[in-house]
Formats: sequence, structure tokens, C-alpha cells
Amino acid sequence: MNPLPLALTCGDPAGVGPELIEAWLGAHPELAASVVPIGPAKWIARLGQGQAVGPAEYAARAGQPDETGQLVALEAMELAARGTTGGRFGGVVTGPIHKKGLADVGYTFPGQTEFFAHRWGGEPVMAFAGGRLTVGLVTWHIPLRDVATTLTGADIRRTVLALIALRQKLGDARPRIAVCGVNPHAGEGGLLGKEDDAVILPAVESLRSEGHDVSGPLPGDTVFHRHLQGEFDAVAAIYHDQGLAPLKTVDFSTSANLSLGLRHVRTSPDHGTAYGLAGKGRADRGSFDAAVRLARALSA
Repeated sequence: MNPLPLALTCGDPAGVGPELIEAWLGAHPELAASVVPIGPAKWIARLGQGQAVGPAEYAARAGQPDETGQLVALEAMELAARGTTGGRFGGVVTGPIHKKGLADVGYTFPGQTEFFAHRWGGEPVMAFAGGRLTVGLVTWHIPLRDVATTLTGADIRRTVLALIALRQKLGDARPRIAVCGVNPHAGEGGLLGKEDDAVILPAVESLRSEGHDVSGPLPGDTVFHRHLQGEFDAVAAIYHDQGLAPLKTVDFSTSANLSLGLRHVRTSPDHGTAYGLAGKGRADRGSFDAAVRLARALSA
């Protein structure tokens, strides 16, 4: 394993991130030295380990986000990013953030994937793994109406190659990747849309000519079932909900978000701040566990 510890950022301190970290530490005391929690000073003092950020007197109120909490979340991300490039951390596991709250204090990124790509460099691919499905997204935080007009062969290629590298790291010698179509029935030969044949098919054929085991474009309504049946090792979904609706139906508590294609490892639970559960001890730790487990494996 990588001798450097993982940074665990609290995310929005009013959300479930801090209690998920606490619960993970309680369940894995033997691994406590392999992580560095980052968050509000009073929380860090209670944990007895980690790095404090934000005002020393700040106390987050569970389920009640505020401006100071957003600044704490951002400072935690900044410290984790700098610490990784500086050789202090072997990778980062990020707690869930409140995107609108962060935007209100000047955060200019659509999500954390884009933030770490900007800080570290690389061409990011949003992916999800750890459960029964492995899914990469060709496009993610854009309106659905823009997907077909912004989709490029380069996007597809980047996503497929990132999924191949991920699955190889996780033990597949020659990963089998399925690429979804963007239109119903993968365009039905042009009857239901031209993008599948005009954009996706050439990208798939180019990857196949290089020796990769890639199939597509395939109808999105059946390809995930085929993945579950063992026909594929991962699926490249063309847009956000095409990939995440089936993944969260099957793997809500067992998969994690991964930012592939970056210079360092970054993972995250695949859910939000869950303000309604914060502070009640009812938040499901499964996705956070998967995020830590994957970060440890990928940073080894």
C-alpha cells in the first residue's frame, strides 16, 4: 500500500460527511493512521486526529448549512489538493458538498471533479465503481438538451480509456467496455437520431482497431442488464442520468464516485449532503466505505 495517508475532507460540515468519517474510524481503528480527516477545529479536536480548517470557534449545526460551513468545506478541499501535490497525502476522499452553497461564496466549479482537475491537471472522467456496476460518464454536469450537440469522439475515447485503466487496476487483464448510444435504440440506424452512427460508432471502431475490447453504440435500456450478467466489465454512459439512474438503483450503498484521468486519486461517496439525516446517526456508510476502499486500492 501507499505509505502516504489519504486525506478525508469533511464536505459541508452541516451534512453527513463528518459523521461518516467518524463512523468509518470507529469501524476501522486499525486504519486510523492511514487517513487524515480535514474539517472544523472543534470536530477535529473531538476526533483526536486530523487537520483543522476554518475559524477555531466555529461549530457546525447538523442539517443547517451556513456560509462559514461552505468556506470550511472549500478550505478542506484546498488543503487536500495542495497536500497531495506536495507529497503529504497519497490521495483524497471527499465528503459531499452543497454546490449552491459553495457557489454563493464564490466557488466557480460545477462540482468537485472539476475542482480537482483544475488544481491537479489532467483530463477528468467521472466514474463510479465498488459495487456490481462500473460506469463512466462521457458528459456529466451539462443540461440534457446540450448532450447531443457537445458530444465528441474525443470525449468517448477519453472515457473508454479511463475505464480500461481503472478495470486493469482492479484486476481485469483485458477489460470489456460497452458504450451506450445517446438516442433510443442507439438511433435505430438513423431513424431516431444521427449521433450514434455519426459520432459514437467511429470512436468505438477506432478503439477496436487499436486492439481494445469495446462494443457500441448499444441501447441504454439493455446494456446495464448485460453488464450485470457478466458480458461487460464497465459501461460508458453518454450522459449523467443515463449512467447514474441504473447504478444508484443497483449500487446505491456500495459504489463510490471516482475522478479518473487526474494526476492523483480522488474518490467520494456517490450521494449528497443528506441534511435531513445529518446528526441523527442514520446515514448509510456503505458508499463512503467504498470510496475509502477504492482510494486505498488505486493509490497503492
